[in-house]
Formats: sequence, C-alpha cells, structure tokens
Amino acid sequence: MTTSESAGVVFDGSALGEWTDEERFSVTAERIAQYAAATNDPVPAHLSGEIAPPVFAVVPVFTSMAPAALSVAPVELLMKLVHGEQDFLFHRPIRAGDELVVRAKPIGYVGRPNGSTVVIYAETRDAAGELVNEQWMTAFFRKVDAGPGEGELAPTHRITDEDRAGDPAASVTAHIDDDQTFRYSPASGDPMPIHLDDEIARMAGLPGIINHGLCTMAFTSWAALTELAGGDTARLRRLAVRFAKPVLPGQDITTTFWPTESADPGVRAYAFETEAAGQIAITDGRVEIN
Repeated sequence: MTTSESAGVVFDGSALGEWTDEERFSVTAERIAQYAAATNDPVPAHLSGEIAPPVFAVVPVFTSMAPAALSVAPVELLMKLVHGEQDFLFHRPIRAGDELVVRAKPIGYVGRPNGSTVVIYAETRDAAGELVNEQWMTAFFRKVDAGPGEGELAPTHRITDEDRAGDPAASVTAHIDDDQTFRYSPASGDPMPIHLDDEIARMAGLPGIINHGLCTMAFTSWAALTELAGGDTARLRRLAVRFAKPVLPGQDITTTFWPTESADPGVRAYAFETEAAGQIAITDGRVEIN
C-alpha cells in the first residue's frame, strides 16, 4: 500500500487506476427535458428531450465519482469535499433511448496546505461499447494536506491574461432563479443539503443555500452553444471549468468568452469566465467547438 500522510491524514495511492463497478443508465426523453428545464436551457432539442444538454453527461456517472475519490481520500473527509474542476470531452451527444455503461477511477492526487485534490477519470460508453464522453473531475478536500501525492493530473485548461486582453467573442447574462437548486437537485440526482437546506449551508460556513456548481456550468454550456455553435450540441467537443466561488439563488451571472489558441486547426477554442455579484464564480473555462 502506498500512502501519503500529513497531520494525521492518510491518502491511499494503492487505489489509483482501480475502476469502480460498471453502472448502467437508461436515458429517457423525460429525464433530458427535466434537466434542461432545471438549468433554464433554451435549446429546443434539449427542452424536447431529444438530445441531452452537455452537462447532463455527469448524471449517469454521478454516483461513481464520490466512491472513486474516497477510495484514495479517507471517508471521514467527505464533508470537506467540494467540486474543484470539471472537464468533459465529448465524442457524441447523449440522446433519448441511449443505454449507457459508465465507470470511474482515481488517477492521481496531490496535497497543498490549503487543501488536497484527487483527480477522477470517468468514461461513458453506449451499448455497443463506443465512447460517448470522457470526464475528469477534480475533488478538492478543504484544509487537508495529503503531501506530495502521486499519479496523473487532469488536463490543463487555464485562462491567461492574454486571453482576457482580447475582444470577447460573446457575453451572456442569465438569472439564477430562487428555486433553481430545488429543481436541479432531483433532475441531476444530487441531494447535497448545502443546496437545499439553509441552516446546513450556514453550518458549513456558507452564506446560505448555494447553487450547484454543475448547474452553473450548465448555464455556461448553453450560453456557448447558442452564441458560438448555432445551438448545435453535436459541435461541442470539450467543456472545462474551475469552480472559484459559489453562486447564490437570485443572482445574475455573466459569462464572457474570448477566442484562444487551439491545437487542432479544425476546432475553434474559447476561454471563458463567469461572474456573479462582482466576483469570478467560474474561471479557467475552456470550450472547443468543431
């Protein structure tokens, strides 16, 4: 067993590369439409339940992510876990009628004095075994130092000052409804009480109920699709973010996209950030469009 220990906290590197059990997920038009409505998505194909919104891709793998992270981090740190980063690589959209097979594995961890990260890789395949999407989720354990760590980091998607200095390609302002978290929770399958119970959220050191980070990310996905891809979900290749600050129900958010470098001449890439109440809520955003 390979371990890293700091101040009595032990992270177990022997679990790196170990897949969770496969899980199966049946995609219905009703579930897609519910998710689209819960994220104020205006794309007609999403609202009709024909094609899933991009961030819906996390729903089938959601129950695999935490067990994968907690196979490395001690389970008693669960209440310190927050979603640090999310990165989707799309091979094709999810559609109504798909029978999906998902699994996840931890691939690396690293410690810092302000918190430690565990990187989870997940894959979603269809019934024929073809890749539908890949995901990297970075779990952040607040105020825990796991030491130097081992394994792989998630792919990079950092925004630069040079990106921000350019002319924006698009800017989209949207409103987070007062009941947004109560609609998103059942649509996504995320029951975390900090999104639903004001008292528990305050006990956790938050100002009150906060919007799900993935819900805010879903807002940025439809902003990118409508402004940069003609509303065509199949053109979206990659969507990645770092969650910087919580967004509160009732706030307006503004997402700004800037053109940035692409390694593939057939793909247009954009860096983006999302601001709420004068603070950056999502940073290091990257979207790639075919």
